[in-house]
Amino acid sequence: MDSEEKEEARTNFNWFSNEYAQALHALKAIETQSSTLLLLGGTDDLRTFIDQFLEMASKARALAIEKDEPNFAEWFQELIVKAEELRVAIAQR
Repeated sequence: MDSEEKEEARTNFNWFSNEYAQALHALKAIETQSSTLLLLGGTDDLRTFIDQFLEMASKARALAIEKDEPNFAEWFQELIVKAEELRVAIAQR
């Protein structure tokens, strides 16, 4: 691996690490605030937040697959599954 490939790998790792940290933080915030939003009648807002999260995480996952970053693709998939489970739980209320 030459220095250019190493630099690209390092850049990709840093970018995906930051995106994953932000996605994890966003999902935790959605989970934490979901009860409050539901009590206040903010079901539509909560659905919007979840949909936005799913769009962002799905794009990051697709890019991880494209950039041959299987670990990040798997980790984003885990967040996507959790968000989809939350969306189903909200729909059942």
